[in-house]
Amino acid sequence: MRLQDKVCVITGAGGGMGRKAAERFAREGGRIAILERNESAGVQAEAVIRSQGGEAKFFACDASSEDSVQAAVAGAYQHFGRIDVLYNNAGIMPEADHSVLDTSVETWDMVMAVNVRSIFLMSKYVVPHMLEQSAGSIINIASFVALMGCSVPQDAYTASKGAVISLTKSLAIQFRPRGVRSNAICPGPIETPLMTEWLLKDEAAKQVRLSRQPSGRFGRPEDIVNCALYLASDESDWTNGAVIVVDGGITSNYF
Repeated sequence: MRLQDKVCVITGAGGGMGRKAAERFAREGGRIAILERNESAGVQAEAVIRSQGGEAKFFACDASSEDSVQAAVAGAYQHFGRIDVLYNNAGIMPEADHSVLDTSVETWDMVMAVNVRSIFLMSKYVVPHMLEQSAGSIINIASFVALMGCSVPQDAYTASKGAVISLTKSLAIQFRPRGVRSNAICPGPIETPLMTEWLLKDEAAKQVRLSRQPSGRFGRPEDIVNCALYLASDESDWTNGAVIVVDGGITSNYF
C-alpha cells in the first residue's frame, strides 16, 4: 500500500473531492483525520471508511478559524501521534463572486478566508509536528484559473488560488531542507457538487465549456485524487514546489 500507516489530515473531507481523497487514501493504508465543518458529513465519512476496513477519525473544524484549526490539529495529533500528510482541500466558489466591479467586500473576504487563510492556519499548526519528525508532505489545491484569465470572471476565487500557488512555493523553499515538501495541484473544471450546483445548471453554458476541453469531458474527483496520492506517497520525495496542472488540456487550448 502506497500510504501504509501515514497519518493524513484532509480538510473538507466530508464531501466532494475531499471525501474521495479520504476514502482513497484509506484504501492505500493511510490513517485519516477527517477535518470537516459539517458534522453530519464528517461523521458519515468516518463511518464509511471504517466500514471498508480503514482507519479514520472525524474532527470538527472550520478551516478559516484559528481556534477551530488549532483544536482540530491538536486533536488529530493526540489521537494519531504524528502527521505525515496535510491535504489542504477545503475551498469555496460562491455564485456571488464575479468581477472586481460587482463583487462585494463580504464575498471577497469570505473567499480569501476559506481558500487562503485556511492553508495558512493549517500549515501554522501542522508544520511544527512535521518538522519534529523531519518528514511530511503538504498538498494544496489551487486551480487552473490561477494560471489564465477568463471572460466570465470569478475574481476573488482566481486571486485566492493564485495566492495558494505563491504560498506553496514559499513553504517548499522554507521547509524542504528540514524534510517537509510542499506542492500544489491545479485542477481544471471538476464535476463536484461545488461546480455542478450552479455552474452547470445551464446546458448551453455547459456545452460552451466542454467545447474548450480537449478531453471531451469534465474532470472527475478521482483525476485529482490520483495526483494527490502520488504527492502524499514517498514516490514524490523529489517533487517539491511543483504546480501540477491536471485539467484535461484546457489551459493549452488557445481557442
